[in-house]
Amino acid sequence: MGRGKLRIYLGAAPGVGKTYAMLSEGHRRTERGADCVVGFVEHHGRPRTEVMLHGLEQVERRTLTYRGATFTEMDVDALLARRPAVALVDELAHTNVPGSRHAKRWQDVEELLRAGIDVVSTVNIQHLESLGDVVEAITGVRQRETVPDEVVRRADQIELVDMSPQALRRRMAHGNIYKPEKVDAALSNYFRPGNLTALRELALLWVADRADEYLQQYRGEHGIRSTWQARERIVVGLTGGPEGRTLVRRASRMAAKGSGSEILAVYIARSDGLTAASPKELAVQRTLVEDLGGTFHHVIGDNIPDALLAFARGVNATQIVLGSSRRRSWQYVLGPGVGASVARDSGPDLDVHIVTHEEAAKGRGLPVARSAAQLGRNRIVAGWVVGTVFPVLLCLLLTHVDADLGLANDMLLFLALTVAAALLGGLWPALASAALGSLLMNYFFAPPLHRFTVSDPRNIVAITVFFGVAVSVASVVDLAARRTHQAARLRAESEILSFLAGSVLRGETTLDALLERVRETFAMESVALLERADDLEPWKPAGSAGPGPVARPEDADVDMPIGDHMALALSGRVLPAEDRRVLGAFAAQAAVVLDRQRLVGEAEEARRQAEGNRIRTALLAAVSHDLRTPLASIKASVTSLRSDDVEWSEEDRAVLLEGIEDGADRLDHLVGNLLDMSRLQTGTVTPLIREIDLDEVVPMALGGVPEDSVLLDVPESLPMVAVDPGLLERAVANVVENAVKYSPAGTPVLVAASSLDDRVEVRVVDRGPGVPDEAKDRIFAPFQRYGDAPRGAGVGLGLAVARGFTESMNGTLAAEDTPGGGLTMVLTLRAVPRGPAPAQGTVDAGYGAGYDGGHGGGHGGGQAGGDGPGHGGGDDPGATGAPGADRAGTDHPLDTGHDRDRTTRQKAGPQ
Repeated sequence: MGRGKLRIYLGAAPGVGKTYAMLSEGHRRTERGADCVVGFVEHHGRPRTEVMLHGLEQVERRTLTYRGATFTEMDVDALLARRPAVALVDELAHTNVPGSRHAKRWQDVEELLRAGIDVVSTVNIQHLESLGDVVEAITGVRQRETVPDEVVRRADQIELVDMSPQALRRRMAHGNIYKPEKVDAALSNYFRPGNLTALRELALLWVADRADEYLQQYRGEHGIRSTWQARERIVVGLTGGPEGRTLVRRASRMAAKGSGSEILAVYIARSDGLTAASPKELAVQRTLVEDLGGTFHHVIGDNIPDALLAFARGVNATQIVLGSSRRRSWQYVLGPGVGASVARDSGPDLDVHIVTHEEAAKGRGLPVARSAAQLGRNRIVAGWVVGTVFPVLLCLLLTHVDADLGLANDMLLFLALTVAAALLGGLWPALASAALGSLLMNYFFAPPLHRFTVSDPRNIVAITVFFGVAVSVASVVDLAARRTHQAARLRAESEILSFLAGSVLRGETTLDALLERVRETFAMESVALLERADDLEPWKPAGSAGPGPVARPEDADVDMPIGDHMALALSGRVLPAEDRRVLGAFAAQAAVVLDRQRLVGEAEEARRQAEGNRIRTALLAAVSHDLRTPLASIKASVTSLRSDDVEWSEEDRAVLLEGIEDGADRLDHLVGNLLDMSRLQTGTVTPLIREIDLDEVVPMALGGVPEDSVLLDVPESLPMVAVDPGLLERAVANVVENAVKYSPAGTPVLVAASSLDDRVEVRVVDRGPGVPDEAKDRIFAPFQRYGDAPRGAGVGLGLAVARGFTESMNGTLAAEDTPGGGLTMVLTLRAVPRGPAPAQGTVDAGYGAGYDGGHGGGHGGGQAGGDGPGHGGGDDPGATGAPGADRAGTDHPLDTGHDRDRTTRQKAGPQ
């Protein structure tokens, strides 16, 4: 049974019509005779979308009960039993109700695909996991409902559903997306033209990248080497010289002229040592490239122009930027140079830009090293010509010139040719030159002439010494050349290994990035890291780079084993033996990176479990002691009031009722702190930032303490602060209540505020016993009270919740000593810059109120939710117009049911 195909309609923003497009595709397939059913579609009350459901078979949803409320989810089992050809599944990023088959809907879709069912689904660009931070920076909304990018990238088809911001806002104004009471809030917050334009650009660029991956795969499968100028890609050739920074900046300016352009800086390391690169300068240039949004690549190539052109064509580049040669004028006799060679061989599909710089024509710096093991065909031919042809020409010259130089000088001239042959072509041309020179001197210059006999014994010795010296010099020159090559080779390897180590130190430890680096370094088509559990199990890919990675090590051109059950498989060409040493280092690092990734995941899971166990243990301790104490008081008072044996006076009744009320208040406070702490631990606190004066919030936080226990000093002249009023009130209330609890009787706590530069400080000063310096940080830990003393009510969460709320508003809460004794809590907040226009506040991130608020609020976002995980992922940003968190836990932390919290929300007004 084959795997089903996945088609995704990617929406640039909520309301662009991706669900409508999905349903239209369902009707088209049904009309063509395909067995198409609706697995799950949420129409959000939009009449046109609801009409599109007519005529399509809908699989009945599964009903689940969670915390006393009933919800419906997609029934995966029913779909598998029905086995349609095509299933329409809306909202790929949706989080399922606890108790469902999987936690996320995309996991449900994966199961359908494995069963051979084709799936058509939808997702918005803001729900892609990698874009969470970008979307939050643009819209001020943190998306809690996300889907891994890889899930979407694996789709067989991705179709962008797009609409101009103006058209989308008109559609909303006409009531085609939200109910009329939500339109104004949505248009003024999330659906502002700037937000929509930025989201649209994100979607276009993401789809363009995906299309580029398809293009690269197609070109690789069909062996297309020519450049297709579908997108501007600028390759910058770096030599490690000081001109590199100029080239990178010039390329950046060129890329800025066209949207979507890419910069790829490449440094080609010569294996024969023909380089004068500065590692320090290369590191600086790499940092500059990455700061400008480009990527840095390190490639090995014996012929720099060919390697540079191969890299450029491999990445489908359209332009190459090179610097003017640093060689001096006389050095051009050695060759045209890299720039001229690249320009000559680039062809019509690559534009080559030669950029002038201050280092042009000033010399290359270090001398050029030579090698002998990989001389190249031209060098070898030249060596044989000098070693065999030049001695004959020299002989003709000496025999036709009336100058008797003497046999010794003749020998020196022939010896010079032997040395030249060794330098150019290596050992064998030099030996041939020595042998030929000896015969020529014997025949033409040693008496008797024109005979291969020597009459003078001194000449015999001279010719013999000449041959020995020639062979020795040739051997020494060739050996030196070979040692030079080995040193250069080791230097090239050390550069690569240093680069690999630097990548690890810089945090580039993802397996895909490392495998891509292997592919580029060794000029391979694809690289795959394969592993299996034992010798009988089939190989499985742990990671890959490049098109068409092999599935077995036997199918690869290069196979590098890593242990018994892991191997690095490369396809493209056979590597020479000397390259396998460096490849082995890459392979070992790949195994380490894979193990590290898995260990990080296991450690994170263990940390979460340990944190959960610690909180559960502390919670059980709190329930067993701190919560039972007020319950026992309430129970005793109620039992006394209901007793028929005692006739209580009105005054006694009032005392008992007051005890019940006090116990209930203590329970309310403890439960509120526990709920707030659970939200902080799960990261679901989303502030609703607005500009407000402190004198509007701080007095409201003092309602839980006696009136005479606090002195308030908050000047009206203080600048406004950008905070969530409800969170700030809760933070100040917890700090003040803690200070009052430890302050001596009759000594009020001082709450004072002041401004300093761009911040505002709220100081809560008490005259209690104080806290030592080494314990100042511990008092902010959950379930921690200084000295673990059981004094008063509480479970040690007040200060932890206060710090968590403060930090969620980009503020700080710290403890200081009070001069004269006591403790001072300093709450620092960001002041709003004074200006004509107030800062735009962020909006509540959440489609829905959560499961406790009812499934109907799950996509409306207008109801205070409960504590459970949220139900969202759809298009409706809710009453605030903010599509985002889609979870109940991400609703405002004030929605806990406390009267004070609901009052605060009402006072804050619509946000």
